[in-house]
Amino acid sequence: MDSLQFLAEAATPADFAAARTQMAFTLGFHIILASIGIGLPAITLLAEWRSLRTGDPVYRELARRWMKAAGVLFAVGAVSGTVLSFEMGTLWPGFMDTYGQVFGTAFALEGIAFFIEAVFMGVYLYGWDRLSPVAHFVTGIPVVIAGLLSATFVVTVNSWMNQPRGFRLVDGEVTDVDPLAAMFNPATPVQAVHLLLASLMVCGFVVASVYAVALLRDRRAGRDDRYHRLGFAIPFTLGAVCAPLQVLVGDWAVRFVADNQPIKFAAMEGVEHTQAGVPFKFAVFEIPNALSLLLRFDAGATLRGLDSFPADVHPPAEVVRFAFEIMIVIGMALLALAAWWAFAWWRRRESLPWHPWFLRAAATAGVLAAIAMEAGWTVTEVGRQPWIVYGVMRTEEAVNPSEGLRFGLYVVLAVYAVLGAATISVLRRMRRPAPAERKELAG
Repeated sequence: MDSLQFLAEAATPADFAAARTQMAFTLGFHIILASIGIGLPAITLLAEWRSLRTGDPVYRELARRWMKAAGVLFAVGAVSGTVLSFEMGTLWPGFMDTYGQVFGTAFALEGIAFFIEAVFMGVYLYGWDRLSPVAHFVTGIPVVIAGLLSATFVVTVNSWMNQPRGFRLVDGEVTDVDPLAAMFNPATPVQAVHLLLASLMVCGFVVASVYAVALLRDRRAGRDDRYHRLGFAIPFTLGAVCAPLQVLVGDWAVRFVADNQPIKFAAMEGVEHTQAGVPFKFAVFEIPNALSLLLRFDAGATLRGLDSFPADVHPPAEVVRFAFEIMIVIGMALLALAAWWAFAWWRRRESLPWHPWFLRAAATAGVLAAIAMEAGWTVTEVGRQPWIVYGVMRTEEAVNPSEGLRFGLYVVLAVYAVLGAATISVLRRMRRPAPAERKELAG
């Protein structure tokens, strides 16, 4: 590790900060695309399945347009994902050179899943009106499965960074590599489930928010557009189903962090001092003994605070705490919105809640869900600092010592601004049926 330490000392603070900023920005950009890319094929198949069951052309049209949008996002996500893979080597060569052999299998499997997803997405998009309805539906199933697997394989790498397994470090050299042990480390189950549910929930609420805005416009214009109502109901129901499940999985994740990364937990919950009967704090509110009770089912349980760890391994606690609170607040708001939807359906059955205030809340749900996703990744990544591999390699030991990383950051910001604007422009053009089709679909 001496050579890596030398490289880290050669990196200027400005370049180190630029490398971290660039990685954070590109990851934040990609994770939203990836989340929608995971969920959109799933809701597409739900719509096509309803089309097969009912023969309703509206479901079929929704499926066609959603998968076209998924194709656009898949292409953009392929670009942003490729950039991330290059950044791993160009920004963090110390990390890749030392540990690439440990987690490389997961990236290879992700590449295979990505290839399968690309092939079947092409078949699905080309197969409209060329395959039988059932055969066409079947070609979409591998797209969904491969997307879920691709995300899972990538998550195993991040979970390994949080709970490194499957190797021994002898005199700075990695030996006895076990790729399967690295992939199936203790953090993989909870992180994989947490991410996949979050992705489905984010996609559901983001897509539904587009149709919520359209429904509000319909109300002002005195229209009742069934295309928009069904376009809202399918993805919103997916998000609403995932919301309570995500709360349960989130509780599992917090308990796992408390047991395996106690310093991250202390930063998340704002526990500064080790003590018994730790209160639960949120903003200006405080409930005595509640955090100990929630975590250990014992109001007098002792929890470790930040003061029990050396100062040089403390994460930026304020950032972690703020991101964690944002995630919790938004999660509870989305859960309440899901409960509103479920209660209205239970009371009225066929008459779902189209009240303007509900639609206004639903219109904001997409943005809020995306913010919660970003906040969750902030907790995961910033909470692990100063380690790039928890307890094994510091982030500063992995950074590229070359000068000029700031220039790369500026280029990436400019390119991604253009890419993001172009993507939004294309999706806006695809969001509604052509005028000639609307007379047939509305009703």
